[in-house]
Amino acid sequence: MPESLPILGPSPESDAVTTSLRPLAGNARPLYAVLRGWLDSTENVVPLIVRTSGSGGHPKDVVLSRAALIASATATHERLGGPGQWLLALPPLNVAGLQVMVRSVLAGYEPAFAEDSLTLGEACAAMDGARKYVSLVPTHLHRLARAGELGQLAGFDSVLLGGAAAPADLLAEARAAGVRVVRTYGMSETSGGCVYDGLPLDGVQMRIARDGQVHLSGPTMFDGYSGDPEGTAAVLIDGWFATADLGEIDDEGRLHIHGRMDDVVISGGVNVPLPAVTEALRKCVGVVDAFAVGVEDHEWGQRVVACVVGDATLEGLRDGVTTAGLSRSWAPRQLVTVSTLPLLPGGKVDRLALHAVAEQDQGR
Repeated sequence: MPESLPILGPSPESDAVTTSLRPLAGNARPLYAVLRGWLDSTENVVPLIVRTSGSGGHPKDVVLSRAALIASATATHERLGGPGQWLLALPPLNVAGLQVMVRSVLAGYEPAFAEDSLTLGEACAAMDGARKYVSLVPTHLHRLARAGELGQLAGFDSVLLGGAAAPADLLAEARAAGVRVVRTYGMSETSGGCVYDGLPLDGVQMRIARDGQVHLSGPTMFDGYSGDPEGTAAVLIDGWFATADLGEIDDEGRLHIHGRMDDVVISGGVNVPLPAVTEALRKCVGVVDAFAVGVEDHEWGQRVVACVVGDATLEGLRDGVTTAGLSRSWAPRQLVTVSTLPLLPGGKVDRLALHAVAEQDQGR
């Protein structure tokens, strides 16, 4: 692997999902200056290394070339209707925040950086770009919706929403409030989002493998994992990246993600897709937020556990999941009540932390 710039990775001290924009990290501005010099240079061709959040269990060091990052940023502006000014509202050291800065360099606008006490709406109003963009995670939308403040986002020309699946009713509520949401799908290995509202960015190709796994290829793909040739060979084959996500491509060519391959548990001989259970749980009476995980079980093989913020009973949740149209066999068999869902620095729910809590709380 060629010599690379220092590793960029999530900052555990940063708060990726606050709706009052406190400073994200003290090195955001100097990092932007370094990236601008790196992108403008005609000689420096060493890649970046971006450390993943470790949501799958172990962080990986993803090698991203300048060409891949530029291809992604250029295709994003083309899809959104042209360059504009970006608000940096995510940690600058993960791929989503990094891409905000890369797009900013290419657009010729310095990004708007988070300031103390500013809301998203106030930050948008202070921006001076002809077009205004921001990249968020679903937790942002969820918290704004709970506070009745989705209208803060109405001033942006596009709000990119990625990092995790967003419930359909939350998207509908945001759009009803005038928010121009663009759902993105991608990861560090694809230089961030490379599929927008189900359609690939220019140059990106999609296919579904026999096992239902989503494969991606194109100019935005990573070069490999730093120091891990075996891990690289396992997922990057003939230019195609095996994502570990399950999905399908409909007749219109749109990609629909059904969840990660490890988000399907087998409980009592039945395949249970945990993302579907999570979405149903969030609609149950008394639930503020929820997330479904699967843990080992002597009787069922694996059992579904509802990790819930709010006031709910296990029987009420089981009935609610069934009322939502899911099979009773998918309903949770254990309830764990938590004060808040633990989050990774990029705003994703920390599934491993919830899994550990669920295993320790088997008596419920």
